[in-house]
Order: sequence, then structure tokens, then C-alpha cells
Amino acid sequence: MTSQFLRHTISLAAILALSACSSFMPPTQVDAVTPAQWHAPLPHHGSVGALTDWWQQQGDPLLVELITAAQAVSPTISQALARVETARAQQAAAFGALVPNVGAQVAGSRGVAQPNLPVTNTQQAGLQAAWEIDLVGANRAVSRAAQANVEGSQAQWHDARVSVAAEVASLYWSLSTCQQQLALAKRDAASRQETARLTEINARAGFLAPSVAAMARASAADGSSRATQQNALCELDTKALVALTAIPEPDLKQKLAAALVKPAQGASISIASVPAQTIAQRPDVFSAERDVMVASAQVGNAKAQRLPRLTLAGSIAGTRMTTNGVDTDGTTWSFGPLAINLPLFDGGQRAAAVTASEANYAAVVMAYRAKVRQAVREVEEALVNLQSTEVRTQDAKVSTQGYAETLAATQARFGQGLASLVELEDARRNALASESAQLGLALERNRAWVALYRALGGGFEPQASTHAAAN
Repeated sequence: MTSQFLRHTISLAAILALSACSSFMPPTQVDAVTPAQWHAPLPHHGSVGALTDWWQQQGDPLLVELITAAQAVSPTISQALARVETARAQQAAAFGALVPNVGAQVAGSRGVAQPNLPVTNTQQAGLQAAWEIDLVGANRAVSRAAQANVEGSQAQWHDARVSVAAEVASLYWSLSTCQQQLALAKRDAASRQETARLTEINARAGFLAPSVAAMARASAADGSSRATQQNALCELDTKALVALTAIPEPDLKQKLAAALVKPAQGASISIASVPAQTIAQRPDVFSAERDVMVASAQVGNAKAQRLPRLTLAGSIAGTRMTTNGVDTDGTTWSFGPLAINLPLFDGGQRAAAVTASEANYAAVVMAYRAKVRQAVREVEEALVNLQSTEVRTQDAKVSTQGYAETLAATQARFGQGLASLVELEDARRNALASESAQLGLALERNRAWVALYRALGGGFEPQASTHAAAN
């Protein structure tokens, strides 16, 4: 009777396993619409440049050092790494549910089992095992979800590193531009101060009206104020870098002074002409794709909870009994119980769990597709900004050169008394604004390169990221 029941149970288990596993989970991979090609022009016509070593290609060792320091102390990266470790622990727990649970037990006792019998010493050592046979794939679904969660958390770790690197580079180049703006402001302030000095001499000699001297003094004061304000902006950028990198401010200033920070020239980046291939390199899209797999497995697990569950237990032990100095050895074992637990009524809890998991799956799929569209947008925007700054750069050079020549000529005419102070101030204002705009345009272009670097995923490779996060 027992063997017949066992055969029926195993047959039922096989039927359930074959019928359930293939139909519980919704698709783990879903389509997302991407354009057939980029609509914005590719920089350098798509010339080759590896994203993985892109920072080293800038030719600025200090930038690489600052990025490394910032990544080492970033709480965002630390939290992302903690999520990786948590996901791995969950994966280990999920895998443990697929294999038998085995434990060892050692016990000893001394006593009299029945009246008028001698004292008996009993020693026992054995193994006990319990196993939930995954009939319908519930535990396998959890294990797949845990694996996808690990991969997604590793992608988020890479994304955090990319974000920190981009933030440091943007701030570093902002400081570089700020220092150049400060040098420009100091030159302008010195020029205005010299004009005010000469104007004051001429006014005292009666060659110029006092109002002209007053205008010159006002212009000099305005130039000094601009230089002071620009210096404060540079100090703020420096302190922000100190906060990001945890490098003491005196040491950082020494490094910056020794590096002679100059505006960087963005290294070229290769971009696949097929957007779908490019988007696949983004860690946030990869993570969102893994979220779909997790949500799909959660649906499968929720459905599996409504079906029968099969458990098996067993044990084996060796026993030694000592009575009146006589040892008796023996072995005990058991196989079972082999039990099927069939849910009958739970007040709708399991059905509600299925509904909730399916709703979550639909939301995750929608979020994944939105993430893909956002990724396409970010790449397109970065390409547009790069194209715009490239075209405007030549115009900015012509403008700066023209206004500089005009200022030089006006200063010469002013020194000869052939131009008014109003003309000189107007020429100086145009020259200052043009040169400042050229510096700002260089910074804008560098930031566009950083935005493209981030939009392309920062050289994300799932296998390499997995190995790096593991170490």
C-alpha cells in the first residue's frame, strides 16, 4: 500500500512539474521601440575611442586621480556595493531552497528506562535531511529572480561609478574654466585701473572733465568687483571638489597649482550607428531589463504558491547503548514522510498575491520601455549639444579676435585723445564678454562630452562589471 501510494505521488509530481513550469511566468524579455538610426550627427563621424579608458585619454593624470579618490569615498557607490552583496546573499538563500537541507545531531543520555532494569548509557549520532521538491517551479522562479537581481545591482554599481566620475570631471573642468575666467577678470581689472589712473591725471591737468574721471573710477571699481566675485566662485568649486574627493584643501590646491589646469579636449567616442546596440550598453537600461525578469519570476512564484507542494524528509543514525558494561550497537533510519500539501482555502490571499505580482510586472515593463526612450533622448541631446558647440566654436574664435583687435585700436585712439572713454568702455565690455563666452563655450563642450559618456553607459560590460563588483 505504501509503495503504491509512493508511485502515485511521484507520478503526480512529474505531471505537475511538466505542466506548470512552462506556463507560469510572463515573458522575461519584452520589446522596446528604438529608432533605426540616430537623427543627430555623430561626433568625429563616429571615430573609435574606448569608453572604458576614456578618462585616461584626456591626458590629465590629476583628473584620473580625483575620480579615483571620489569613487573610493562615495557613499552612493558604497551603498550600491552593499546592494550587490545583499543581492548575492539573497541569491545564496534562494539556491539553498532548491537543495536538501541536511543537519547533524549528536546526543547522549543516561537513565533507567523501566523499573528493575540497570542504568543504561545511550549515545547517538546521525544525519537528518529535509527537502521541498520543487514540483511547479516556485523555488526555481525565486532563484531566477535572485540571479537577475544580482545582475541588476551590479549594473547599478557601475552606473554609480559613472555618475561620480562624470560629476568630478564636470566640477574639475568648471574649476579650470573658472580659473581662466579669473585670470581674464584680473587682466580686465588691471586695464580698467590703469585707464582710471591716466584719466585722473588728465582730469587734474584740466584736459578731461571730472565726470570722465568719475566714470573711469567707477569702471575700475566694477572690474575689481568682478574679479573678487570670480575668485569666490573658484573657491566654491574647490571646496566642492574637496567634499567629493575627501582630499584636504591645502593638498588639493597644491595639486591643482602643479597641474596647471587647462580646458580639456574631449577624447573621441565611438558610437554604434544602431541605437538598440548603444542602448544595450547602458547599465540603467540593463538593470531595468533585469527588473522585468525579477517581476516575471515573482509572478511565477505567486502562481506556484496556489498549487500542491511536495516535501520529503529522512534520517539515519548510529546508536550505542551500554548496560552493565555491555555495549550494543545499532543503526536506525527513516525515509519520509513524503507529504503533499494542497492549498484549499486561504481567504483569497494567494489569489491577491498573484494579482499584485501581475500588476507589478506590467508597471515594471512600462518603466523599462520608458527607460529605453529616455536613454535614446539623452544620447540624441548629447549629440545635438556636441554638434552645436562644434559649430559655434569657430564663430566664437572669430568674434573674440575681432573684439580684441577693436579694443586694442580703441585704446590706442583713447591714448591719443581721439576716442572717448565711453567708446573705450564699450569696446572693453564687448571684448570681455566675447572672451568670457569663448571660455564658457569650451566648458559647455566638455560637459556635452561628459553627458555623452554617461548617455552611452560609461563603457558598461555586464561580464566585466560582474568581475569588478566581485572584487
